[in-house]
Amino acid sequence: MPSPNNLNQTTPLLRNTVTAIIVSMTMNLAAQSASAPTVEEKQKNQLNNANVIIVTAPQHSPLVVVSSLKTPRQPVPASDGSDYLKTIPGFSQIRNGGANGDPVFRGMFGSRLRILADGAETLGTCPSRMDPPTSYITPESYDVLTLIKGPQSVLWGPGASAGTILFERQPPIFDRAGAKGHISGLIGSNNRQDGNLAVSLGNQQGYLRLVGNRASADDYKDGNDVTVPSKWNKWNADIALGLTSLDQDMLLELTAGKGDGAARYAGRGRDGAQLQPDSLGLRFEKHNLSEVWDKVEAKIYYNYVNHIMDNTTLRSLPIGGEKSSTNLDRQTLGSRAMATGLWQDFKLIGGADWQTNTHRMKKNNHWKNNARFYNYGLFSELSWFATPQSRLITGARLDHNSVERYADNKQRSDNSPSGFIRFEHDVLDMPVLLYAGLGYSERFPDYWELFSYNAAKKAPSAFVSVKSEKTTQLDIGAQYNGVSTHAWVSSYLGQISDFILFKYDPKYARSIEINNVDATVFGGEMGIGYAFNAHWKAESSLAYSWGKNNRDQRPLPQIPPLEARFGLTYEQGNWSNTALWRVVSHQHRVAIDEGNAAGKDFSPSAGFAVLSANVAYRWDKQIKISAGIDNLLNKNYSEHLNLAGNGGFGYAAKTAINEPGRTAWIKLDVTF
Repeated sequence: MPSPNNLNQTTPLLRNTVTAIIVSMTMNLAAQSASAPTVEEKQKNQLNNANVIIVTAPQHSPLVVVSSLKTPRQPVPASDGSDYLKTIPGFSQIRNGGANGDPVFRGMFGSRLRILADGAETLGTCPSRMDPPTSYITPESYDVLTLIKGPQSVLWGPGASAGTILFERQPPIFDRAGAKGHISGLIGSNNRQDGNLAVSLGNQQGYLRLVGNRASADDYKDGNDVTVPSKWNKWNADIALGLTSLDQDMLLELTAGKGDGAARYAGRGRDGAQLQPDSLGLRFEKHNLSEVWDKVEAKIYYNYVNHIMDNTTLRSLPIGGEKSSTNLDRQTLGSRAMATGLWQDFKLIGGADWQTNTHRMKKNNHWKNNARFYNYGLFSELSWFATPQSRLITGARLDHNSVERYADNKQRSDNSPSGFIRFEHDVLDMPVLLYAGLGYSERFPDYWELFSYNAAKKAPSAFVSVKSEKTTQLDIGAQYNGVSTHAWVSSYLGQISDFILFKYDPKYARSIEINNVDATVFGGEMGIGYAFNAHWKAESSLAYSWGKNNRDQRPLPQIPPLEARFGLTYEQGNWSNTALWRVVSHQHRVAIDEGNAAGKDFSPSAGFAVLSANVAYRWDKQIKISAGIDNLLNKNYSEHLNLAGNGGFGYAAKTAINEPGRTAWIKLDVTF
């Protein structure tokens, strides 16, 4: 525990937050001892989740995780999409700095994860993924997050062998003219400031929605009070104009968005001086077409990212150092059309999607094309409700992929089939769900795997030699939903042919070779929650991933270690208090100087445990105040998935970047 002297040296915000949490817990415990729960409360044995900050397990199926993005999670607040995803069991993150980390699920990275925001894909530009897709996503500006684990859906695009992630906004519904919305503000340690606005004006015929966010933070300090270069700032603004029918069966929506940001990276030789996304989208939905056709939907979108990375805007150039700056951009245009049919015991979803994206670099004030990708896909999913308890779901898609390299006008193309079959069963007279699914996915190499490495002159070109990755995976799981107990388990076993592996220079953070190996992966996640009574609830989760390079008989790189989370919540009236204990094991199964487009294994890692706590008070139905402390005991630690600190900031070679020390925050949410 921190000593009184250390505690007195913390910021006023931290002292006030500590005091608020201690006073709140004391008051709530006293109230609980003074008024025992009634019989009705004991029978319910459930907490009011609207008041509670989520800390561990998903709230729905173990295969498909659905989470409200308006409900805060700890550690909070999320600076971007990756920061939010790492709070879900099975996810980890390759740390960039204070923001823009790269998400990893079950040890799988990059385009093995399909990430869509309102059905559209935004692709980053940096060859070493300084700006991954999630860096352009502000979670709180969306409503719902959906995670589909493994190759168990074909509706949302090619690849996605590890999973599919959907950030979605739900259209506002008005039964009469009016306004509704959500406003939040947050302040925290390291001068963290965050403001979010989502307001909709409308009636039964349509709506106008405005969404905005501005957030920033200074460099944070680790548990040893050492400053880590990590400051960042970003803003985004989106507008949507929707037209609806009186019965809400039809929607036509036009959207536009713009943003910008910058981030300093302790683990890189340059920083993100500009992270500028623009977007346009148009979607159409029509429900209840006939007795058979339930829904048709279509979307077309345009996303553009303009990114500048340099070593002068956000850091001081070392003595004798040379200025370095690169301006890159990417334009993405895509569309999707789907129809849903229902008849008797069957549900059929079918459609087609298309995407093209062009990557460019600016030289001498002129843009020069580097690469252009094309994808055309056909897909369908069929669900058979064989009995009230049993369902069989199958899906298949076929994609044609092609890419053009402008440097020498070379092209390559391939056809990629994917599919799955899954059986789900609700046990009769028991709150138990069982499922088992077998999936296959072929993934065409992405931009980072074909273009973004510095190969030795004698090494074969990745553009020519790297093969498509082929994953065959078995997913099985179960879920129990009792009166007081909720438990789930989700596991997988996969065989990956032609796994795309990066090999790095031992002295530098650049790849020198990319090739294919065969690999085996397995692991899973599990969780349990138990409500002792109407006030107390405990929950925990466990996530484990394992991977082996079968060709070289050694571990796959960039596999996160075993991780457990334990949460304890007390709720009384409008108050809730939650403590989170995150425990991470060491990782000795490493492949030194091997990795992916963003990072490599450079050493084994030690385990650690971090304690966090929060308190929330709902003033009324519209106003909620919450406060918390992440890393309450000021633990000094680093994650296994890490970028070695950069020498320009004084880091020795292969030194891991430490995580933030004790961090306090206070947040106000207003819903109307």
